[in-house]
Amino acid sequence: MVKNDCFILGYIARRVGNHGELAFIFDVDNPSAYQKLESVFVEINNTLVPFFIKKNQIKGNIATVTIDGIDSIDKAEKLVKSTLYLPLSFLPPLKGKKFYFHEMPGFTAFDKKYGEIGIVTEVLDFPQQAIFSIKQGKNEILIPAKEEFIVSINRESKRLDLDAPEGLIDLYISTKEFDESEKETDLE
Repeated sequence: MVKNDCFILGYIARRVGNHGELAFIFDVDNPSAYQKLESVFVEINNTLVPFFIKKNQIKGNIATVTIDGIDSIDKAEKLVKSTLYLPLSFLPPLKGKKFYFHEMPGFTAFDKKYGEIGIVTEVLDFPQQAIFSIKQGKNEILIPAKEEFIVSINRESKRLDLDAPEGLIDLYISTKEFDESEKETDLE
C-alpha cells in the first residue's frame, strides 16, 4: 500500500497500560465510524506497515487499541508518534458541495462569469482555508475552496462550477493584457 492510495486516520499518541495497548488520536469527522476497524496501516520509516486490531474502544476522538503482536511496553513504545493510514476506499462517499481534497485534481473548473477557467491541479490546505489551484495555460488561478463559492460539483463529468468573488479571476487573467496595454502607452 502506498500513501497516495490512503488517507491519514490520525496518529498514535502514547502507550496505555503495561501490555502494549496504545492510544490512537483520530483526526476524522466521525471517529465512531471506525469502532469496528479490523486493521490499520502504521507509517514506520516512510513505509506503511499493516497491523491487525484485536480490541478497539473509542471515546470521542481517542481510541484505546490492542494490536495483534504488540504485547509489551517496548513494542508499543516503538509505535508512539507514528501516523495512522487507511485506504481511500474507507472514506464515505460525499454528496453536494462537500469534497475530499484528493478527489478534486483533474476536475475542469467553470466560473459563473468566465465559463471554463482551467483544470484543478490540487487543493492547497492552509490553516485559514483551503484553496483550489487551477491551471489555465501557463497561469495558476487560486480560488478559496469555500462552500459559498462552490455552485456545484459533478463527480461523473469531473466538473467544478464556481462563482468566484468579484474581480478575483481578473487578477489572474487580466495581468498579461494589462502589461501589454502599459507597453503601448509608454510608446506614445
